[in-house]
This record gives sequence, C-alpha cells and structure tokens, in this order.
Amino acid sequence: MLYGFDIGGTKIELSVFDDNLDALWTKRIATPLTSYQDFLNCITDLVHEADDKFSQQGLVGIGIPGFINNHQRTIYTTNIEIIQNKPFVQQLEDNIRRPVVMNNDANCFTLSEAFHTDFQGYHTVLGVILGTGLGGGIVHQQQIISGANGCTGEFGHIRLPIDALDILGWDIPIIVCGCGAKGCCEKYLSGNGFEWLYAHFYQHALSAPTIIKHYYQGQAESVAHVERYVELLSLYLAHLNMIVDADLIVIGGGLSQFDALYQLIPKCIANYMLKQMIVPRIEKARYGDAGGSRGAALLCKNNK
Repeated sequence: MLYGFDIGGTKIELSVFDDNLDALWTKRIATPLTSYQDFLNCITDLVHEADDKFSQQGLVGIGIPGFINNHQRTIYTTNIEIIQNKPFVQQLEDNIRRPVVMNNDANCFTLSEAFHTDFQGYHTVLGVILGTGLGGGIVHQQQIISGANGCTGEFGHIRLPIDALDILGWDIPIIVCGCGAKGCCEKYLSGNGFEWLYAHFYQHALSAPTIIKHYYQGQAESVAHVERYVELLSLYLAHLNMIVDADLIVIGGGLSQFDALYQLIPKCIANYMLKQMIVPRIEKARYGDAGGSRGAALLCKNNK
C-alpha cells in the first residue's frame, strides 16, 4: 500500500492507494497549529489507523508546503510554524518504524500529473499552480527535480521581467512580496494577483469568479483585463520554458478552472519564445485537489 499525505495550513489529508494508484481510502482532519507534539502525534496516528485498516504497513510519502532540507531532514514552511526546524522526519520514522519520503506539495502535484495516462509520454513536465500563491514543479522522466536547497519550482519569486512592464505599464506598483523581495511574479499572476490587477486598472474590486463570468458575457473591462493577464501569463510561462524547455505545461490551482486560458495562452506564448521552439502542450490539471496526496504516494512508488 502507498500512503500519500497532503499537508497544508488548514487540513491534513491521507489517501491510501494500491500499487496501481487506485485510491482505496481517504481521511481528512484539521491541521494542528499550536503544538508540535500534537502535529507529530496526528500524523503518527493516521499512519497507524491506515495500517490497522489494511492489515499491513504501507509506504509513507508526504507533500508539504515549504522547503525540505534533505541534509538535516527539517522543513521550512510559513504555513505551519510549529514544525520549523524540528527533526520531524526522523521522529516520525521512529514513531512508525519505517522510512518516510517527503517533498514540496507543488512538486507532488506535478509528479501526479506527469503520471496521468494522458501525459506519461512526455519527458519533461512543467507544473504551474495559479492559486492563492504561485508555484509549481519540474518533473523530468517521471522524477522530481528538487534542487540543492529544495527550492526548484519556487516560480512565484521570480521578479517581473522588464518586458512585463510593456504589458502592465511602467508605472505599475512594484509590490513587496511575503518573501521580502519586491516585484515577485506571485503578486501579479496568482489568483490574488489576478484580482489585484483588475482593481488596480479599474479602481474597484471584483472576485475572480465574477471577473470570469463577466468575461464570458463580453463585459468590456473584464475582456480587456483577461487579455492583459493572459499576455502577462504567456510571457511568464515562456520565460520559465526557456529554462525548462518542457514538452508539457500543466496548470493547477483555482484559476486553472478558467477554460479560456487553454485557448488563449497558446496563441500568445509563441510571441515570447525563440522562433526555433515549438509551443509545448498546455493543459488543465487532471487531478485537482486529489493531486497532492496522489503525488505524495508516488514519491513512495518512485523510491521503491
């Protein structure tokens, strides 16, 4: 059995899969945020509950927001401060008496998508999550590229490229990001950024679903906003792809449900790529919210 944990700042989800990656059982609980010991006990208890349910010890994979220090086996995450710099992996392994494989949750998302039957023929998959924040992952030949510091896929903290100012205007406010830097792409291209840009240009706030609804209705401001956003997103994806040269770009997160993106981006992205490059296939994520736990389970499968 493969146990895939998707751990976030509000919930912990454990899904149990067989070796064919068919989901057999799922349980969600609230994430303990005030006590490290409670957090550790919670994960331990879930593992033991699954062991009892399936009468065997499953392999354990964990996806978690943040950076995994594989040398010290610690985690840096702003979502769950109680586990910062704690020996969580080692202590969990001691509790459950088996190895634990852990990686960033966006990497797990990308790995899950790379293993979808529609996508398994692609050598290099670039995952991009347009959610509350902006991030993603790179999977090459069905293996996650994590990097020396576990930071591969922190795409949201790339700064706005200079040609983005031609799209947004050279007087666009350069916003301070939560990471402390100025002008991170996350502030303009995430779901929150999508809404911020609308408010900036039209001096009134609307939610992303409302903007998208108005876009489909042909409302002028929303159409202009979406066209501007898609131009910026296409530029950004082209810059990422100059490094990765992916066969496939998979988009997840809340804005991935905006189906017009998959018609608009391919028309724009070629303008920002080298003429010798072929526009990669650009697709909506297939697994949605289930991708995190599935990708975590795949960490175990890849580690066998």
